[in-house]
Amino acid sequence: MAICSKCGGQIDDNVSVCPLCGAPQASNTFVNPMPADATGSDYTAQFDPNDIQQNKLMAVLAYIGILFLIPLLAAPNSKYARFHANQGLVLFIVDIAVGIVSTILMFIPIVGAIIGGLLGLAIFIFLIMGIVNAASGKAKELPLIGKIRILK
Repeated sequence: MAICSKCGGQIDDNVSVCPLCGAPQASNTFVNPMPADATGSDYTAQFDPNDIQQNKLMAVLAYIGILFLIPLLAAPNSKYARFHANQGLVLFIVDIAVGIVSTILMFIPIVGAIIGGLLGLAIFIFLIMGIVNAASGKAKELPLIGKIRILK
């Protein structure tokens, strides 16, 4: 199998036109893709480019706290939105856990505040990473927590 030079979809080797997006393919542009399991984080090629394009906003909303529910309700048939809703749900749960841990750590002067602040910063960075990936049409797992699957 090869990947389309335009949409990134998996196509047969030596195909002159991508059956997914219709883009012409030069025979020297094909690169055998690594399966998503081998790279461990990028699943973009597994999603329909039209689904990605139509549901980018839903995917972005999935990372903003409880709004992970919106893609599940507004785009229930979108696999792309569901992928990001799962990532957003996991991030939301981790955020709640970090909030609880940070509150407990506040009883330890200085060290607790530093650790709580660093954990909060990590959550914020993951949030930004998720939003950037969703807005750019990528289906990449978040670091450390991305492999957790709650939604199927």
